[in-house]
Amino acid sequence: MDLSSRPPPTSLRIAVAQLNPIMGDVAGNLAKARAARADAAAAGADIVVFSELFISGYPPEDLVLKPAFQAACRQAAEAMARDTADGGPAAIITTPWVEDGKVYNAVVCCDHGLIQAVRAKVDLPNYSVFDEKRVFSSGPLPGPASVRGVRIGLPICEDIWDDEVVETLSETGAEFFIVPNGSPYRESVYDERMNTIVARVTESGLPMLYVNQVGGQDELVFDGASLAINADRSLAMQLPAFRETIAIVDARKTDGVWRFSGPIHQHVTGDEANYTACVLGLRDYVEKNRFPGVVLGLSGGIDSAICAAMAVDALGPDRVHCVMLPYRFTSEESLKDAFACAKALGVRYDIVPISTAVEGLEASLAPLFKGTSRDITEENLQSRARGTILMSISNKFGAMVVTTGNKSEMSVGYATIYGDMNGGYNPIKDLYKTEVFRLSALRNRWKPEGALGPDGEVIPENIIVKPPSAELRENQKDQDSLPAYDVLDAILESLVEKEASVASIVEAGYDLETVKKVERLLAIAEYKRRQAAPGVKVTARNFGRDRRYPIVNRFRDTGEPVSEPDLTLVSPTAAPKLDVVDF
Repeated sequence: MDLSSRPPPTSLRIAVAQLNPIMGDVAGNLAKARAARADAAAAGADIVVFSELFISGYPPEDLVLKPAFQAACRQAAEAMARDTADGGPAAIITTPWVEDGKVYNAVVCCDHGLIQAVRAKVDLPNYSVFDEKRVFSSGPLPGPASVRGVRIGLPICEDIWDDEVVETLSETGAEFFIVPNGSPYRESVYDERMNTIVARVTESGLPMLYVNQVGGQDELVFDGASLAINADRSLAMQLPAFRETIAIVDARKTDGVWRFSGPIHQHVTGDEANYTACVLGLRDYVEKNRFPGVVLGLSGGIDSAICAAMAVDALGPDRVHCVMLPYRFTSEESLKDAFACAKALGVRYDIVPISTAVEGLEASLAPLFKGTSRDITEENLQSRARGTILMSISNKFGAMVVTTGNKSEMSVGYATIYGDMNGGYNPIKDLYKTEVFRLSALRNRWKPEGALGPDGEVIPENIIVKPPSAELRENQKDQDSLPAYDVLDAILESLVEKEASVASIVEAGYDLETVKKVERLLAIAEYKRRQAAPGVKVTARNFGRDRRYPIVNRFRDTGEPVSEPDLTLVSPTAAPKLDVVDF
């Protein structure tokens, strides 16, 4: 049959596959895509669409430079194309695509047993967590692809954050847009996406269907929350955040204009979104790396308590092992609080005293330390003994160690390298201490949909209200050597997220010496952060992917006001700009 003889359709059923691929599992991702296409066929869909680089997983980083991986992805895309000979839905699937020796981030349109069209991503992001220019080539400005008789614009993720690609597609006949995305979660990202989509819809006058990945990949968590906006800027579809789902969007053409309609779910935001992201990130890191479960030190403090709660919500109580590791500075209150927390969560709970290990280490070091005073060295032996014991439990039974340091501690270096920093993953790595307090209280009155932990209070109230302490010496409190956490976190947020100067922070009302101390601690702790376990990103700027500072670094912000450039030093005969000289 001559397909071109068919009249243009005035309606389409589009299945949106908001799914959780596994990086590098090409066969598994293809199987997941095939299952989604079968579900789409059962729902009477004409087209099924997937998120960015679904076949490979996103972001593939340097894995995509491996020729064998490129070939496997190409074969999977071709297999999907052959599947469409069965008369079922067309598939708009995404994959790395090699052509003329270049690797592209591509969308492939499969129908009637063939690859009907390929379009490549034009705008390759190279900021924040993204580094696509390192591994991909930029595609040419695309025209729309004809799928089931409709000219569909297929910009990929970053292609809609500027207007050029969308403008080109609309000028070359696109009737609406489908946008495959790999957009990771961070606070406020939903509003940023919505504003961008509305801007492109307004400029083009065409509706847009935005399909996002869901799930954890190393430090990144993809929240899904796929959506559709009609040409009149009305919300046509909103899928749930942080959950896999396949949903049907009906597209109808009236008076020459396409209009979408589909399910609209309430969108989770704020602290609830942050907690859910931490749980999902931990769950997928454990599941995708095939760990049988996790083990963590439960100290009676708030950081380990919320990590235990997140682990149980992610994996269920049967896969979480909590260990109290007391020493002579561990208070009776901490012992009671840790036990109460473990009981509330329903996890296995063991007590392993560390006295023998610590005193054995001190005895071994005594000849070398003779004549010196006790100091932080001996305190750190406690932390390192705990870290060694937890890693030994992990080695023996296979469970991954969850490390429990918050962003405030990691910022100023209040964590012991090869001690409490030991572990495979940290669900609260990007949460400041004040956020840990807030999310702990939140979890006691709410839990995410699909969480495997119990309802109600799982973090005893006393853990939330008592002053934090590492309990490495008598009567130790965190605030003995740090500013109050509300002050510390405000200063850190300015220094880390905003790259603010010391002078501007002081101008906002903070003490100069306090700000300078925090800025110094932040700078000298870089070597520790380089060796820290990965953890969930929830803020605009996490340590690792977002903020990459040199370890050797003597710059310190003195707090002196920044002066204006002295233009008298610029020769009046030369423009004070950089010139390009053509030799």
